[in-house]
Amino acid sequence: MYLSMRLRRLQPGAHLAYRYTSTLPSHNSEEEVSATVKRIRQQLAQDKQQLSWRTPIGDRPEDWNSKLKLFANSEQTSDFIVMMQRPIDLSPKGVKKWWTKRQERIERHMQQYVPERHKILGPELAAAHFVLYRGGAAKFLNDKRWHRASEDGEFNLPNKFNANYKLEALRCDNMQLYYEGLENLRSLEHLKFLSLHNVKPFDDWCLDRISGGDYPHLEVLDISNTSITHRGLACLYRLPQLKLLIIDDPKQSLEMELSVAMLELAMPPLKVMAADTIHSKI
Repeated sequence: MYLSMRLRRLQPGAHLAYRYTSTLPSHNSEEEVSATVKRIRQQLAQDKQQLSWRTPIGDRPEDWNSKLKLFANSEQTSDFIVMMQRPIDLSPKGVKKWWTKRQERIERHMQQYVPERHKILGPELAAAHFVLYRGGAAKFLNDKRWHRASEDGEFNLPNKFNANYKLEALRCDNMQLYYEGLENLRSLEHLKFLSLHNVKPFDDWCLDRISGGDYPHLEVLDISNTSITHRGLACLYRLPQLKLLIIDDPKQSLEMELSVAMLELAMPPLKVMAADTIHSKI
């Protein structure tokens, strides 16, 4: 009697132990797992062998190498491959075109945003230094004169932050100002006048960056004689205080005329005028 009661008490535990031991992997299941892993590794090795043709020529074990490999381009992008497939043009026109593109790449690199300069000068003086160094002009609040660089490229502006210098107007006329350089003309809270007249590289993408450059008080914008089309005018809604927009000809095409009409309708204070009516009076 006593023994049968002990057996009944042990039965639930024994059943639980049996349930857990039944879930443990057996020796056969381990063999199946190892076989599966081995099969996956073999498949990966076969895939790598099939993709061996993607290895650049010269990096394969069976390829012949020479000392000229030191001058090879490690980044074989699609642009590099296209360039290598073109014949070398040593004509005066071809050399001039190559030199022009090279100078453009250098200037684009030089116009990139430098955070250290803005930390030292602040956005107002940093933008003034950037524009004056490239032949532009800047005007500050409570100062009637336009600051310009001398023939030697020198100008009289502070070399560190000064809260008294607040930009009111910028003239970037005739400058080679690229999209990369527009990052240096941001967060100008007091700017009211911005002229980009005759800046040939200035296109719709550049205008989009200007419209988002944080100019809450910009009133006059001159983008005449640039590469702007009717497609770029729609982004100017970001300039709430804009009152005068100067372009080449508001009626040069039906698309431009419609874009100008819609912009003036969306921004009642805005007036779009042709460049000849403005620059002829100056």
